[in-house]
Amino acid sequence: MEHRLIAPLLGAALALTAFAAPAADAQGATLLHTMFQDHAVLQRGQPIRLYGRATPGEAVKLTFAGKRAMARADADGRWTATLPALKAGGPYTLTASATGTTQTVSDVLVGDVWLCSGQSNMELQVWRSLDARAEISGASSDTIRLLTVPQDGAVTPQETFQRPVTWNKLDSDSVRDFSAACYYYARELQKTVNVPMGLINAAWGGSRIQAWTSGPALRATNLYKDELDVLAQYATDPVGAIGRWGDVWARWWNARPDAKPGDTPWSATYVPGKDWRTAPHDLGPWEKWGVPELAQFDGMLWYRTTVKLTAQQASQDAVLALGPADEVDMTWVNGVAVGSTYGAGSGREYVLPRGLLKEGENSVVLNVLDTYRDGGLAGPASAHALRFKDGTSVVLSNPWKWRAVQGTDWPPRAPWQTAAGLSTLYNGMIAPLGRYNLRGMLWYQGESNTFEAERYRDLLRVLRADWRDRFGQDTPFTIVQLAGYGQPKSAPGESGWAALRESQRTVANDDANTGLAVAIDIGDHYDIHPSNKQELGRRLARVARHVVYGEKIAPSGPVPTAVKRVDDGIVVTFADVTGDLVAQGSYGPIGFELCGAAKDSCRYADAKAWGNAVALRAPNAHEATRVRYCWADGPVCTLFDGANLPAGPFELSIPTASSDDHAR
Repeated sequence: MEHRLIAPLLGAALALTAFAAPAADAQGATLLHTMFQDHAVLQRGQPIRLYGRATPGEAVKLTFAGKRAMARADADGRWTATLPALKAGGPYTLTASATGTTQTVSDVLVGDVWLCSGQSNMELQVWRSLDARAEISGASSDTIRLLTVPQDGAVTPQETFQRPVTWNKLDSDSVRDFSAACYYYARELQKTVNVPMGLINAAWGGSRIQAWTSGPALRATNLYKDELDVLAQYATDPVGAIGRWGDVWARWWNARPDAKPGDTPWSATYVPGKDWRTAPHDLGPWEKWGVPELAQFDGMLWYRTTVKLTAQQASQDAVLALGPADEVDMTWVNGVAVGSTYGAGSGREYVLPRGLLKEGENSVVLNVLDTYRDGGLAGPASAHALRFKDGTSVVLSNPWKWRAVQGTDWPPRAPWQTAAGLSTLYNGMIAPLGRYNLRGMLWYQGESNTFEAERYRDLLRVLRADWRDRFGQDTPFTIVQLAGYGQPKSAPGESGWAALRESQRTVANDDANTGLAVAIDIGDHYDIHPSNKQELGRRLARVARHVVYGEKIAPSGPVPTAVKRVDDGIVVTFADVTGDLVAQGSYGPIGFELCGAAKDSCRYADAKAWGNAVALRAPNAHEATRVRYCWADGPVCTLFDGANLPAGPFELSIPTASSDDHAR
């Protein structure tokens, strides 16, 4: 759902190089893993896990804050040790020593460590938040430390980072590009929890939840068997895996409800019909082509061209070079799949299997999917070429033909894609953290999964369990419910965003160590990236005070606890209400709907708030089976409590008369 300039994988051969596990630590550190370096924060109140590498069989001695431990490297050179739990404090010095080698890490604090992860609303930097100039210039603290995980995907779990990382003290330089939500959270939390805070930001704009979940956890869902099998092959045989993925993609295309026999535009023998038109010479965003039906088009577009080769050219090893494609391409040459990449930031380079090219005409076909704003294959025309081993190249100079695909039945994503793949960001950004001790995890993601809200509910539970398996089974997990985005509607309707918010609410409710931060009212109707991250930080801190630290305060405003029929209306009762429920800006709350069983049966209801309850009346009240609140992408929601905290979106079933009697 989000549009970012990212560095995509440049092709099968290059991808293997980019994803290979580093032979040595990216920063040249010895003994200690790179998470343990100057200015780090270690988690208080838990046995402290330390880990790193040494010569196989070598003994490693560790000292920290007057405590000592010893470990021995295993046959692969890995070692792990545990120091006793410590109270908040510091700065301390951590020392690791082995035969002839000593590594010293200085200015280490003991406090609370937080992992802040998700997509672009978690990534959004302080310089993009409200009042950024003053926030940056005033940022200074010796007890808040920041670490940003480099944005790197990987096909297999990585032991350490592919690029250098650093723990930084908080100042104007370090905070500018750091996660605004994560920083404002810690700053607010320190007002009541006065201990050092270590903030780890691992976020990637436009990413899907599947990319942040480990391969074994995804495989256990039985949802992605074919894709994970392809991913496993890609680790050692990328060219073969890409060809195999082409078969998976083709099965999806042919199984669509509106699929037509023989409609296989990638086929080498396919002949474009009259519904194929000529694209502008330099291509570029299709919204700018002057074609009315493409002016606001989000979806798939087919591109097709041909290139004539000599026998000598066709016999060589070759790479297909393409300009950037916004946002996902699936590419074939002579009917054989050769690559698929997510991201509009740079071009593609796809290694072609030997023997694929032929003397004479060769076909090049792309399916490009765009889901947000401008989309398409970028120019100039010279950016698209075949490059041969002897150093020569042939530009794809023949006109490109195009055909749009109607509907929103969008294709599966290649599993090796970074932000939209399977386990790729877990492998490249979460696994390299090791089993670093955490106080809690903050998760702000979901915009890129709003088309699959029901599945997201299960996937969010899987991710939570997966990360707890790595960082600790009792690790608190806080979910930011998606903020409002888009224009309010004049009538009730279905909403993928609302359905995903309900999945987030449901998952938060089923676990005592999970909290939900409501953000529906601090969104932006015009911007998917709301800038008021200060208020979000305050709400996240309030959730933590309740869920993590056990403070007896309402964690995040009014929550519905019961629905019942009263006379000819419906009454919804709320808990966690500070003071009384209030309707802001009107006599009664706006945003309630009463619905029957049918999909299009919802009607707005008149509402009146008093105490901790809201009474609803509507012509269809006697037939209603469900009550919804704030059910839209960007709804108007006016129900708050005396602490100025909003009631979040929800959908609840209305008990039948018999169940009401039973309840009484």
